Amino acid sequence: MAQRQDTGTDTAAPRVAVETNGINVIAEEERHGAPRSLFWPWFGANVSVLGLAYGSFLLGFGISAAQALVAGVVGIVVSFLLCGLVAIAGKRGSAPTLVLSRAPFGVHGNRVPAVLSWVLTVGWETVLVSLATLATATVFTELGWSGGTATQAVALLVVALLVVAGGVLGFDAIMRMQRVITVVSGVLTVVYVALVAGEVDWSAVGAAPAGSTAAVVGALVLAMTGYGFGWVNAAADYSRYLPRAASTRGVVGWTTVGGALAPVLLLATGLLLAASDPELSAAVGGDPIGALASLLPTWFLVPFVVVAVLGLVGGALLDIYSSGLSLLAAGVRVPRPVAAGIDGTLMVLGAIWVVFLADASFSVQFQGFLITLGVPVAAWCGVFLGDLALRRGDYSDADLYDARGRYGAAPAVPLLLLAAGTVLGWGLVTNGAAGWLTWQGYLLGPLGLGGREGAWAFANLGVLAAFAVGLLGALALRRGAVRRQEAAPAVPGRPPAY
Repeated sequence: MAQRQDTGTDTAAPRVAVETNGINVIAEEERHGAPRSLFWPWFGANVSVLGLAYGSFLLGFGISAAQALVAGVVGIVVSFLLCGLVAIAGKRGSAPTLVLSRAPFGVHGNRVPAVLSWVLTVGWETVLVSLATLATATVFTELGWSGGTATQAVALLVVALLVVAGGVLGFDAIMRMQRVITVVSGVLTVVYVALVAGEVDWSAVGAAPAGSTAAVVGALVLAMTGYGFGWVNAAADYSRYLPRAASTRGVVGWTTVGGALAPVLLLATGLLLAASDPELSAAVGGDPIGALASLLPTWFLVPFVVVAVLGLVGGALLDIYSSGLSLLAAGVRVPRPVAAGIDGTLMVLGAIWVVFLADASFSVQFQGFLITLGVPVAAWCGVFLGDLALRRGDYSDADLYDARGRYGAAPAVPLLLLAAGTVLGWGLVTNGAAGWLTWQGYLLGPLGLGGREGAWAFANLGVLAAFAVGLLGALALRRGAVRRQEAAPAVPGRPPAY
């Protein structure tokens, strides 16, 4: 039977107190709530108006609006379904995602995916904070106010303080903030959609010719990596506080619906706008928030910047919390609030570079970032879900923190599957427009897919291939290892309280 940890946390402490839990197993008396509570963090983190820009991103594959809608909806829903499945582990193990990942990868071997998760989440929070800063400056310019360097600096400071404060305070503070973000952003987004509805040119929307199968697959994969695949490494972080008796179907369902609902609606609106105006679609690639603000009447610009900033902050809050947990899971021994502060510092430095120094096209670099990290994350997700599917009981608490225990130090098979999936995946994706990624796509020619300029070059098959390698490999090769783990006696003692 899984051992439980006494964290020493005062459960009567005020909800605004700094969370003392780190990567430890949550004590039974601290597990509370119902699966429906998962709706708030996932909706609040994905209601960002950046979702409107995905309409332009998907049309950039040269496909029709109908094809883009189908590819986008399928990609969004399926990828968040994967998040829901990963969240099952949080309920069953009451520990962060990248601690539960030690079950397949070992206590020491898991540092590889933990570092990968940390880079991904820090990168995402940097992107979101940068966009919130640029959105504020753009709207100020539209209003005729100062939108220059000083405005950008103040906006960056305010947004960063909100995000870092939430990350340092921890779970309860973030859940409360996400409720507010969900309600305010949800209402204002509906108003935005109503205001821009008149900009839709239905004849132009239906006139775009259909694209190839390869292009549709590429759009689908971009939607997956931009949404659910960007969150799978954090999906159990928010279900770990639920009682272990909570409904498994509820955990999967509320995570999926909370994550996918807003992006699907925003994608549909963004597609209609981008297909109606090629100039707007092109402008979105360089400045998503600014291009969308240009459609609005002056009186709604201030509410627009509120919804834009809150939506982006909602995503950054979940990222900074999970990035801190990933840093701890990678082996850095500091309190969780300190880890959040470290990641917040890196986030600010990265945002300064993006806002004040970078000159590359946003969409090119953003898509390159998503696809490149999406490949190993997809491979990790496949291994993790395959391992989870093979398990019949809860995780053994103490063994997750002791390399001498049932999960071992660094089992070879999962790490080899992660490496194989990554090597295969990077060989099947291309990001030629981003100069730092021209080395990718090295398998497109040898496998008869037309090389780096062929029809399948930008389909990004590597993400799906990496996931398949991880999932099928784990199901085929890990069954005996999982059975031996579950039959082994637990290591003596309790898991550490950090």
